[in-house]
Amino acid sequence: MGNLPKPFLKWVGGKQRLLPHLLKKIPTEFGDYHEPMVGGGALFFELSRRGLIQEAYLSDVNERLIRTYRAIRDDVDKVISLLSHYPNDDSFFKEMRRVAPESLPDSGVAAWFLYLNRTCFNGLYRVNKSNLFNSPFGKYKKPKICNEPLLRSCSKALQKAHLSCAPFESVLEVAKPLDFVYFDPPYVPLSRTSNFTSYTVEGFGFRDHMLLRDVSWELRTEREVHVLLSNSWTDLPLELYRNYKMEKVEARRAVSATNKGRKVVHEALIW
Repeated sequence: MGNLPKPFLKWVGGKQRLLPHLLKKIPTEFGDYHEPMVGGGALFFELSRRGLIQEAYLSDVNERLIRTYRAIRDDVDKVISLLSHYPNDDSFFKEMRRVAPESLPDSGVAAWFLYLNRTCFNGLYRVNKSNLFNSPFGKYKKPKICNEPLLRSCSKALQKAHLSCAPFESVLEVAKPLDFVYFDPPYVPLSRTSNFTSYTVEGFGFRDHMLLRDVSWELRTEREVHVLLSNSWTDLPLELYRNYKMEKVEARRAVSATNKGRKVVHEALIW
């Protein structure tokens, strides 16, 4: 229990492995914490574990994800109750994959999300153009579908969090001087074959990366907000953030079909 809370979801691009580098860039003092692309929330949960969160504003454009966070914050008992009855079974997995989660209460969405996340291949949350979950069954022997201690610790941490389904630029409406904002966008792909942005139907393209640069610039230069970003160490981020400080760090790919594919890559920390 001493190392909790930590992310309750496996998440493509999750920052668990990058935390030692991120923590070196945390402001010595800051007001509220903002994570407008919360994903797995690795940095939020680590800062919570260290007692550094006074108040947090977490958001994402993935409504199912935010509803999952909300259910774990507000109704963790019900989420645990549902998950504890879900079997690790291919036919049940396929049945759950066909569910339209929008018709469920938040606790049902959270149980749906967590179950598929824990039992699908590599924990890969992926949707098609119809917003249907389409990752295959993972065939794991004993996945931990219901991790009650983890969910309860996350619920406790989330009591200090405001949650919203909103685009990242909405941080401009709430961030105050000396607050701390961490942006973790879908990375610019290192190659044409590595382009994965289907967390949502819309994806995340060049214009989004330009808007993110502009929003972060306004925060740090006009609002006196502490800003930290991460991205791939490749041409576009290096060009977009040429007026920022940068550090090149090593990280290991978390998702690949083979161990060989989980190679070390270089990422950019930007502030």
